[in-house]
Parts: sequence; C-alpha cells; structure tokens
Amino acid sequence: MAIKSRKKYTSAGIHSSVSHGIIQAVKADRTHLDKLGFITDAWKAFKNPWITIENPNKSETNKRHIRVRTNDLWGNPKFFNMKEPKSNEN
Repeated sequence: MAIKSRKKYTSAGIHSSVSHGIIQAVKADRTHLDKLGFITDAWKAFKNPWITIENPNKSETNKRHIRVRTNDLWGNPKFFNMKEPKSNEN
C-alpha cells in the first residue's frame, strides 16, 4: 500500500483579523495609570522594561525625554518589599 503525503498549509501569522483602527482605539483608551500598572507588573516579574522619563540634563534641548530601564530608575525588584517594617515597640 502506498503512503500518501499531504503538505498542510501553515499560516505565517503576518495578517491580523482585527482592524487597525480598533487596535488604535483600544490603545488610545488606556490611561497613563493603566500603562504604568503594566510596567510595574512587568518590573515585579523581573522583566526590566523600558520607561520614558524627562531628561534630567536640561541643557540637552533636543532630547526632552529619554528612555531608561526600570532597574536603573527603580532598582532591582528582588529587593522590593511592599510590607512596612515591623516596629520594635514593646
């Protein structure tokens, strides 16, 4: 008996089934706090995302904002602790 071989088509995934206008509208509806929440969640998950801040060097007028890594700005999340330290009041 002969073996039949079929070549199955696999999509490259380069086309979206969602309209570009809808994607832009969803992104526009996000507030600054939503975006900051996504960044802090990624930072706490040890992902080290980029964040845009105002340039601390005011003499560079052509670069009003710069992108930095969150670990450089906020420190290592490994040492981040939301709990308040216990007081030693006896």
